[in-house]
Amino acid sequence: MTLFFTTLSSAQATPANSKLFREYIGAEDKGVRFSDVPIDSRVEFHFILSFAIDYTTSSHPNRTNGNFNFTTSSHPKPTNGNFNVFWDTENLSPSHVSAIKASHPNAKVALSLGGDTVKGNQYAYFSPTSINSWVRNAIASIVQITKEYELDGIDIDYEHFQTDPNTFAECIGRLLFHLKQNNVVSFTSIAPYEDDSVQPYYLALWRKYGHLIDYVNFQFYAYSKGTTVTQFIKYFETQSSNYKDGKILVSIGTDNSGGLSPKNGFFEACATLKSQGKLHGIFIWSADDSKKASFHYEKQSQRFLAS
Repeated sequence: MTLFFTTLSSAQATPANSKLFREYIGAEDKGVRFSDVPIDSRVEFHFILSFAIDYTTSSHPNRTNGNFNFTTSSHPKPTNGNFNVFWDTENLSPSHVSAIKASHPNAKVALSLGGDTVKGNQYAYFSPTSINSWVRNAIASIVQITKEYELDGIDIDYEHFQTDPNTFAECIGRLLFHLKQNNVVSFTSIAPYEDDSVQPYYLALWRKYGHLIDYVNFQFYAYSKGTTVTQFIKYFETQSSNYKDGKILVSIGTDNSGGLSPKNGFFEACATLKSQGKLHGIFIWSADDSKKASFHYEKQSQRFLAS
C-alpha cells in the first residue's frame, strides 16, 4: 500500500515543460472522426471523448444493472452514476478507437464525464442520491464503457451541481481511486474554470484527492474575450496556486468562446510559460468546432509543443 501511494504521488511531482496535446471530441455530432484530426508524431496526443453522462435519454440506450434499455421519456433524467455514452458513436466507435491507436502509437483516448448540457437540451447536473450508491454505479458503468472502448484515461468535466462540494469530492475521488488502483485507466484529469458556482467543487476534490489527478485541463477560454497576455499569465499563476503542484494545461476554444486567442497572443503566452518551465501542455475545445477551419490551431499547437 505504501508503494501504491508513492506511485500516485508522482501526479503532483514538480511539474515541467511537456509535449502533451489534448483535444475534446464528439460532443456536437458534427461527424468528426479521430482520423480527421492531424496528429504530430513528436507530441503525446490525448483525444477526450465528450461526454459520458449519468442521464437517460430517449435516443440513447441506457444502462441499468449492466444491461441496455431504452427509455420512452423525452426528458433526460439523472441516473445516479449509471453512465451512458453521449458522444457521436457512429463516427467515434470502439473500432475507431482501436484504429487510431494502431496507426498513431503516440495517441491515447480518454472519456470525459459530465459536460455542460445533455445533448444541448438541459444542464447536466451532478446529482447523486448518496455517495455510496453513486460510486458503486459509476464504477460499474465506467469500467464497462472503458473496457468496451479500450480507453486509457478519464476526465471530469461536471459544470452544474445539485449537491455540496464535499459530496462531489468524495464521489469523484473514490471513483478515481478505484479506477487507478485497479489499472482501469492510466491517467486522470479535471476540467474546472473560474466561476464561484464551479471552483469550490473542484478545489474540494483537489484538496483531498489531488494526488490522484494527473492533469488540470483549466478552461482558460471561459475568461472574457479580449484577455491579454499579461492577464493570461496572471490567471495561470492564480490557478497554479489554487491547484498547487498540479500540471495546469493552457487552453483555447475554437467555438468562438473567450479567453486569450491565438490572434491576441496565446502562443506568446505559451512561450513565456515554456521559458519558465511551466508549460505542462495545451488542450483545445473542440475538434467538432475546429473541423471547419481544417484544424489550424491543432496543427500550430502541436508544432509549438514539439519545437
